[in-house]
Amino acid sequence: MDSIKVVAFNRRAAHDYFLEDRFECGMVLTGTEIKSIRLGKVQFQDSYITIRKGEAWVKMLHISPYKYGNIFNVDETRDRKLLLHKLEIQRLDQKVRLKGYTLIPVRIYLKNGKAKLEVALAKGKNLHDKRESQKERDAKREMAKALKRY
Repeated sequence: MDSIKVVAFNRRAAHDYFLEDRFECGMVLTGTEIKSIRLGKVQFQDSYITIRKGEAWVKMLHISPYKYGNIFNVDETRDRKLLLHKLEIQRLDQKVRLKGYTLIPVRIYLKNGKAKLEVALAKGKNLHDKRESQKERDAKREMAKALKRY
């Protein structure tokens, strides 16, 4: 049985993008970084994923320094390598290059004691798309309120 504890969630991703396929991947971290993740000291603001030389990297993912880390703390926004299968990386790279998709980190969670990053293949939304999804959310909320009353 997999025990999953969600540490951080990227709320802006669903607002700014149409999220299509999702992938689970591991991250190459230092000891103090995993301790900060366990404490929930993670921010997704402006983070994205690139593919270089057959390797996937997450950029601008902010993991705060561990309080008791001293000299072992590393740069908060350094590039971190993602652990994906070679075939998955090739497939993602093709979609990003040909179809105009982008790779966005969606959430970080702990699964059986290991930090995992959920990556989504996403397409950008226009302003009218964002307004439409806001209307849909409001309509669902109103329907739930009405059903709750009766």
